[in-house]
Amino acid sequence: MYGTLTNEPYIVEAMDLRRVDPKWWRQEVEYFTSERPGTLVVDTPAHYLYLVMENNRALRYGVGVGKDEALVFRGDATIGRKAAWPRWTPTQSMIRREPDRYGPYAGGMEPGPTNPLGPRALYLYKNGNDTLFRIHGTTEPYTIGTNVSSGCIRLMNQDIIDLYARVPVGARVTVIN
Repeated sequence: MYGTLTNEPYIVEAMDLRRVDPKWWRQEVEYFTSERPGTLVVDTPAHYLYLVMENNRALRYGVGVGKDEALVFRGDATIGRKAAWPRWTPTQSMIRREPDRYGPYAGGMEPGPTNPLGPRALYLYKNGNDTLFRIHGTTEPYTIGTNVSSGCIRLMNQDIIDLYARVPVGARVTVIN
């Protein structure tokens, strides 16, 4: 499930699972919720994303989340757009916070294995507007289970490819803090 993927425009390297606790690996779990099947529930304190399924089941993915409370999306959204091998552009607030790190990428970064969004991105929209928050892959899979990002929700690259294939545009997302 975390092996090398060669059927992509860019090779997705195998995960070094020695660096990621097994509790963060994708698995089907029992999950009791009032949310409808197909909903994504992101439990940021627990570092899990759940894809709600029928019969009190869910696919659970380990995630990395915002490095501080001010950088975490809260509430409900929908998947307004999906992109395979997306282009990445840091937000203006990211550039203001860390100009040396993000300033050189103000014009964007092309897709590829070093792109911070990884091989897939799900774009969170609220009231028809892009929130600038994403659910995406990562170039730092060992950060899954930590508070590390500039607000987006990171998954291991193999997991975001799996989730991307399962979730349509328009899917509901609720983020619990």
